[in-house]
Amino acid sequence: MLVKVFGAAVSGIEAIVVTIEVNCSQGIRFFMVGLPDTAVKESHERIVSALEHNGFRFPRKQIIINLAPAGIKKEGSAYDLPLAIGILASSEAIAGNRLAQYMVMGELSLDGSILPIKGALPIAIKAQEEGFRGLILPKANEKEAAVVEGLAVYGVENIKEVIEFFNGERELKPTVLNIQEEFYHQQTTFELDFEDVKGQENVKRAFEVAAAGGHNLLMIGPPGAGKSMMAKRLPSILPPLTLQEALETTKIHSVAGKMGNHTSLLSQRPFRAPHHTISSAALVGGGSYPQPGEISLAHNGVLFLDELPEFSRQVLEVMRQPLEDRKITISRARSAIEYPASLMLVASMNPCPCGYYNHPDKACVCPPGAIHKYLNRISGPLLDRIDIQIEIVPVPFEKISDSRPSEPSSQIRERVIRAREIQSQRFKGEPGIYCNAQMNTKQLTRYAEPDAEGKQRLKVAMNRLSLSARAYDRILKVARTIADLDNSPSVKVQHISEAITYRNLDRENWAQ
Repeated sequence: MLVKVFGAAVSGIEAIVVTIEVNCSQGIRFFMVGLPDTAVKESHERIVSALEHNGFRFPRKQIIINLAPAGIKKEGSAYDLPLAIGILASSEAIAGNRLAQYMVMGELSLDGSILPIKGALPIAIKAQEEGFRGLILPKANEKEAAVVEGLAVYGVENIKEVIEFFNGERELKPTVLNIQEEFYHQQTTFELDFEDVKGQENVKRAFEVAAAGGHNLLMIGPPGAGKSMMAKRLPSILPPLTLQEALETTKIHSVAGKMGNHTSLLSQRPFRAPHHTISSAALVGGGSYPQPGEISLAHNGVLFLDELPEFSRQVLEVMRQPLEDRKITISRARSAIEYPASLMLVASMNPCPCGYYNHPDKACVCPPGAIHKYLNRISGPLLDRIDIQIEIVPVPFEKISDSRPSEPSSQIRERVIRAREIQSQRFKGEPGIYCNAQMNTKQLTRYAEPDAEGKQRLKVAMNRLSLSARAYDRILKVARTIADLDNSPSVKVQHISEAITYRNLDRENWAQ
């Protein structure tokens, strides 16, 4: 008897419907076709054991299984459950009259328990788009899939529940999720807050400007100055995720298997901080079976690279195109997969190998030429994509011992949100532009042209401080953001002046 069960394959962050065709006939052989990988082929043994533990016998017949479309690689163990249901229905051990109404996915353990899968959210979105009545998947993934409206999501713990459901012996209750409550409840709760940071008012101001305009930021300073401490608090002042951004971010983490069990939507912007030994594939994505890398996992959030010069030169250079295009395309012989990568890059570094160049108290012990060699580990094109470069110095004892609380993140966040709202209105007619950091040259001329006094100040600064030519556009972008924080419709001289102070590494004599 030929039956069809429906599952899904995940490609990038989208899902494709997979039709699992099972035919039982006379014989004793088992065939599976349709480009299954090793994990899919090994499902035979898991299915045999799971059925035996739940009172069913694997059919002693010839079984032919086709995974359509046959030209797409089927990967992972999430096909165990639909394969098992298809085999039972084809051998007439269970009723197959309702199989076409549901999409089924899940990994089986040897005792029939159903284990979590990757990509539950994109699979649920596809099931809803294709008009399926419901989605049956592991209990651990039910909240993640239930954020999709218009689809009944059934979380199950054992294959016996699914068998009894299709036989009409059991009713499964769909998962009901209050999306508004789940999404908005945790958006204002952060473990780390800027009120814990003593001193460093100029650096906190730089973080506020970076958050308000979506600018990339680089901190340079000695060990213990607070670079990592402040970077980890950046998400607490970023604007809250919109529902659309949350769905997109959750899809990426779902595909990568980074969602916790019984988790629904990601409600806070991601913060990723990979170690400097990371490989290029782990950073941008890839592998034999392409998976999203750290720059995609940081989509709509922050990617923090601590000790930037310690990263491999090759690893840093592969970031150049994603930072500009805000997406990454992973090409293979058979296909090309695109992952989004719209993020804020925040990096920190020491000023020299020993870490104490320009330190107010400790002397630098680096040999001649070592500082320039150390700074040259970061290429000019990569620095060109970092709008704000700020020098940070250690906090004096008087500031550290001050018991008065600093300004909390909530107050800074309010100013950032107001500035982002101004930008949202400004770029309403500009597709793909959401914040000042994304402006091109034409938009800079239209929206960030300084007044006459500001132009003169910028000219003097570029000549006197030996600022590089590439700093010009960056200064204008940052100045436009500072003007938005001031609620100023035009870019004035004070905005240009502050933006100039955020270009430390562009000064030719900085490390002399």
